[in-house]
Amino acid sequence: MSKIKAVTGTGAGAEAMRQINPDVVPAFPITPQTAIMQTFATFVANGVVDTEMIRVESEHSAMSCAVGASAAGARVMTATASAGLALMWEIVGVASGLRLPIVMEIVNRALSAPINIHCDHSDSMGARDLGWIQIYSESAQEVYENSLLAMRLAEKVLLPAMVCQDGFITSHGVENVEVFDDKDVKKFIGEHKYPHSLLNVKKPVTHGPLQLQDYYFETRSQQIPAMDEAKKEYIKIGEELSKITGRKYGYFDEYNMKDADCVIVALNSTAGTTKTAIDKMRKEGKKVGLLKLRLFRPFPYKEVANALKGIKKIAVLDRAVSFGANPPLYGEIKNALYDVNYDGKLHSLVFGLGGRNIFVEDIEQVFDKMINDKLEEHGTVGLRE
Repeated sequence: MSKIKAVTGTGAGAEAMRQINPDVVPAFPITPQTAIMQTFATFVANGVVDTEMIRVESEHSAMSCAVGASAAGARVMTATASAGLALMWEIVGVASGLRLPIVMEIVNRALSAPINIHCDHSDSMGARDLGWIQIYSESAQEVYENSLLAMRLAEKVLLPAMVCQDGFITSHGVENVEVFDDKDVKKFIGEHKYPHSLLNVKKPVTHGPLQLQDYYFETRSQQIPAMDEAKKEYIKIGEELSKITGRKYGYFDEYNMKDADCVIVALNSTAGTTKTAIDKMRKEGKKVGLLKLRLFRPFPYKEVANALKGIKKIAVLDRAVSFGANPPLYGEIKNALYDVNYDGKLHSLVFGLGGRNIFVEDIEQVFDKMINDKLEEHGTVGLRE
C-alpha cells in the first residue's frame, strides 16, 4: 500500500528520514535546507521517530557529531546546503576516510561570494572528490526514493552518501509524492549493524589514528575498490527497491534516446524542463533526447559512453563551474566518450548559476543550434551579453 502526499522536496527528504528512523540526527539550519530539519524535528517532538536529534552550533559541529555517532555504531543522517557544506569540509573528508555510512541530504545552493541563496551545484560539485557517493534527484519523488536507496547503499559498502536536490526549485515546490508503506520500507532498510563500533568492547577498534608515510597510502587506497563496489551494489539495491516502488534505478535515465540525433545531458530538475522541450520538439519532427544522470559518484563511465557513443551531437549542461578547467559534468562525459573514440560533436554549456532560471525556450534554442551546427563548443545559456 502507498499514499499520495502533497509535499515539497524538503518534505520528501524528511518523509524518507521518518521511515528510516535514524538513531542520531545532528542539525544546523541553513537556507534552503532548513525545512528538512524543521519537518523532521516535528516527528521527533511528536514521538513519531526514536531519533536523538542534536542541535549544534555549526555545520562543522553537525558533521563532527555525525562522525562520532556513526563510529559508535549509530545509524546517522543529516542535511545541509551551500556554505554549510563548505564549513563541514574538514569533517566531510573524515567521514569518508573512516568509512562511516552517514547519509546527508543536500539542497543545492550557490556558494558565496556574492551572497546568494538560490540554486546551483557549486556546493556538491565542490565536494565530488571527497569520497562520498553522490545521487542527484529530478523531483521530490526521486528525493524520497533516492534517500531510501542511499541509506541501504551507504551501509552496504561503508561509504557516506549525499542525496542532492535543487534548492527552491525542488526543495520548496509542492508535488504529489507516492509514499510507500512504512512496514515495506522498514523491511527494505533493515537493521543497522555497523561492524566496527567503538562501543563493542569484545572487539576494540581505533578510529582515526595518526598515519604518516607508513600506512596512510594503503588506508586511503581502500576507498577506491569500495567505490567500485558501490557502483555494483547501487544496481542490486535499486532492483530490491523497485519491488516496492515499481520504478527503475539505473545509473541514468534515457528519454527519447533511441533515434535521437541530438541529446542533452543534465542533472536534477533541469531534466524535467528538458523533457518538456523534447516533447514539444518531437511533435515538430525533431529527433532530440535526454540523458539524465542519477549517480554521479561513483561515475558510470562505461555505461554512459555506451549510451552516448552513437549520438551525433551532445550538449552537456552544467549548473556549476570548475574555474580553469572543464565544468564538472562535461569533464566526466568527455572522459567517458574518450574511451570509445567518440567522433561526434560535444558541447559544454554552463547555465543557471545563482538560481537563474532556464526555460523550455532556452532548451529549444540549444537543440535548434545543435541541429543547425550553430552551437559553440563551450558556451553559456541565459548569460547577459
